[in-house]
Amino acid sequence: MSTPLPLDGIKVIDFTHVQAGPACTQLLAWYGADVLKVERPGSGDVTRSQLRDDPDADALYFTMLNSNKRSLTLNTKDPAGKEVLEKLIRQSDVLVENFAPGALDRMGFTWERIQELNPKMILASVSGFSEGHHYEDLKVYENVAQCAGGAASTTGFWDGPPTVSAAALGDSNTGMHLAIGILTALRGRDKTGKGQKVACAMQDAVLNLCRVKLRDQQRLDKIGYLEEYPQYPHGEFSDVVPRGGNAGGGGQPGWVLKCKSWETDPNAYIYFTIQGHAWQPICRALNKPEWIDDPAYNTAEARQDKIMEIFAFIEEWLKDKTKYEAVDILRKFDIPCAPVASMKELAEDKSLRESGSIVEVPHKQRGTYLTVGSPIKFSGFKPVITGSPLLGEHSDEVLAELGYNVEQIAAMHESNTI
Repeated sequence: MSTPLPLDGIKVIDFTHVQAGPACTQLLAWYGADVLKVERPGSGDVTRSQLRDDPDADALYFTMLNSNKRSLTLNTKDPAGKEVLEKLIRQSDVLVENFAPGALDRMGFTWERIQELNPKMILASVSGFSEGHHYEDLKVYENVAQCAGGAASTTGFWDGPPTVSAAALGDSNTGMHLAIGILTALRGRDKTGKGQKVACAMQDAVLNLCRVKLRDQQRLDKIGYLEEYPQYPHGEFSDVVPRGGNAGGGGQPGWVLKCKSWETDPNAYIYFTIQGHAWQPICRALNKPEWIDDPAYNTAEARQDKIMEIFAFIEEWLKDKTKYEAVDILRKFDIPCAPVASMKELAEDKSLRESGSIVEVPHKQRGTYLTVGSPIKFSGFKPVITGSPLLGEHSDEVLAELGYNVEQIAAMHESNTI
């Protein structure tokens, strides 16, 4: 008999769509929860049809955010649909939603009503801004959240505009934060026997990842400069944290440097970090032993006014080495660095395949597709990633579990309740 997964027995009603909410519920599904994705009959989650590469299959946008779930189509405006939802709430542990503010209330499922149906229910919500915020009613997407949360203003180069990240700091990041909140609420319920509301705003989740920039703002307010930014000591600082290019956020100077074939390969670069304790190994790796004891170079303070010159020297050293050759040399000296990996290289990375960080998943329409696996690794089990559900694939199954008979289910199909 297989070992139960940690979240076996936890039932989740997934009323989310697009990315932030589905990213949250997918994590719960990977770790054993029975996640029931409730979708609109006939159309479902909008990402099923967004950015399609195959006109006859659900889009990768949907499949990569909804693996390991079951799908129930349900018209919650229909009285029979409301009855189904009431039964689901009575039997479930968590309801996750990312509707517009007040949408659940308008459906007739206020927090008070949900508590009447199931006092142990945890209601988890994704929003753009926290409750009571002056932008509470503003519609928020990925890049909106990055701008509102401080990421964009501190990303990019100092002579260019604010820049958003390709990483889903607004969406998937918020989903992961919300999953932590749900698990915390479940643990709290074990102690109190009571459910509660859990919420995570996208602005707050982005801000949480920008805490070092909030640190820098306070330092800047106090002393007027930031010594680890490329603008120091020759440039000028205003009263806000500037964009720092590719500088490191932890106080250690770092930069993206060209390698062999950069003229034709847009990712022929490495990231190179100059940590203080690694200065001697760096000098040995670069065959510059004279820098080790030179007072003009042997402290972080002494190097700062010539840091870009040092990076230029390293770049010259790199010009006849591929990014992989360079990293293989530098890693022997314990120097923090990495190749700039393209998505194609990551998709084909043998180590990521073996660790389960990237997995190939069977799908009823696609055959197989590539997706991310669990970024969290456990010693007790390895999450198995299964294909995303087809629209309404499990409707009959779920209704039967709720006690509906064959005739009742057929009638719901006929009336477009499901």
